[in-house]
Amino acid sequence: MTTPFQHEPGSATGPVPPPQCPAHGMGIGPGGLRRLYGPEAEADPAGLYAKLRAEHGTVAPVLLHEDVPAWLVLGHSENLHMTRTPSQFSRDSRRWRGLQDGSVSPDHPLAPLFTWQPVCSFAEGATHERLRGAVTDSMARIDTRGVRRHINRYSNRLVNDFCGEGRAELVGQFAERLPMMVMCAIIGMPEEYNDRLVQAARDMTRGSETAVASNAYVVGALDQLVRRRREAPAEDFATWLVEHPAALTDKEVSEHLRVVLIVAYETTTNLIANVLRMVLTDPRFRARLSGGHMTVPEAVEQTLWDEPPFTSVLGRWAVGDTELGGQQIKAGDALIVGIAPANTDPAVRPDLTVSMEGNRAHMAFSSGPHECPGQDIGRAIADVGVDALLMRLPDLELAVSEDKLSWAGNFMSRHLEELPAGFAPTPQQEVDAEPLPAVARTRAHADWEVSSPAAPRRGPEAAPAAPRTAEPYATPGEGLAIPAQRSGPAKIWHTVVRWWNGH
Repeated sequence: MTTPFQHEPGSATGPVPPPQCPAHGMGIGPGGLRRLYGPEAEADPAGLYAKLRAEHGTVAPVLLHEDVPAWLVLGHSENLHMTRTPSQFSRDSRRWRGLQDGSVSPDHPLAPLFTWQPVCSFAEGATHERLRGAVTDSMARIDTRGVRRHINRYSNRLVNDFCGEGRAELVGQFAERLPMMVMCAIIGMPEEYNDRLVQAARDMTRGSETAVASNAYVVGALDQLVRRRREAPAEDFATWLVEHPAALTDKEVSEHLRVVLIVAYETTTNLIANVLRMVLTDPRFRARLSGGHMTVPEAVEQTLWDEPPFTSVLGRWAVGDTELGGQQIKAGDALIVGIAPANTDPAVRPDLTVSMEGNRAHMAFSSGPHECPGQDIGRAIADVGVDALLMRLPDLELAVSEDKLSWAGNFMSRHLEELPAGFAPTPQQEVDAEPLPAVARTRAHADWEVSSPAAPRRGPEAAPAAPRTAEPYATPGEGLAIPAQRSGPAKIWHTVVRWWNGH
């Protein structure tokens, strides 16, 4: 195949199925290409990836919203090559031939995702180094232990809202709220936290009719924050960006705050929901977790393989004519980082039932110079949040049959709509006895990751373990109270104590 894109968006050239053909209702568009949007793609993305892999190999031609052509990269090694070779595959969306010739409209449903902005995720070379340096330097100033205490406090506040009811909807009442509460505290806008901000953050990545308006709402709130921090600095991420030696403009600061806020929020919300779903629906997963054979951070890492928060990301454009996965890529073509299909590539995971504990070779946070710089914040929110929830409600059970669970999303992410759970009602706990610590780091750097050694594994199914460091969430005497436990299986509490002490 030389080039599959024999049509322009919206045209009818190329082999189009006849009106009576079943393909008309099954995600087939102009040129016979499969759509990466619509009912079929959203209902069964894994099935769609399998069809594309069978038909085209590791790189497949697809159609985005409004039948805009792009390449979906399915192979693990091909994704690594693309993300690690900016000289061939740039993050600068202005290279997109569709934007240059007008075939991709400025008000396209995915415009909030691909419209060029003065941020490091769209930059290359020296500009990328300057902008990303400001972000990573500012993140290095975050007090990891203090933020973990924020996460624990907010988690317990949220649990207090429903612990007496005996029932909760864990997506809307926990997974969607915790990340935004934490990120608003880190960025420096806790007063802006509200339901509208939560919904706008979710909506703007879905390619919906209201995505552009949702994006404008978030940007407006961040613009106001930047103006406040120019006038009244504080110990928060927004101030650190404003004052960084890279001398970012107000627009650059605002846009970087937007990227950090939205990406951290969306990924962490999906990650928490996916971990909780696995705990509630997979008996083996829960047994290993409660039996001490798996820690919460290891459960999070396994979930990043099986249910990554982002399934794919639009964001590479060919610098020149090249070849990838046997396909001829033309200069200006758009490419999509296929995170979920890369994680299930038969070349790296021939058996999807084999545990991937200890292996961080997944593509959940991309790779290369644009790998997510805030991934450890997301891991921390999921680790501490899920642990706090399970400590408070150890008898948590799914309140509906598993086949009643439903998902929604688009080509970028697939998220649970609801996760109803039941448990024995329990009293609220005091969580506001102490003031929350500042997010600024005031002592030597502490690693974000918290994990205890996994139980020894033998046999060919054992995945290679990546180096890791261990650190408890908090040590006795630092004022972080261990939530009191009501009666329940003794082994759960003993497991928690052992894990807390690093054993």
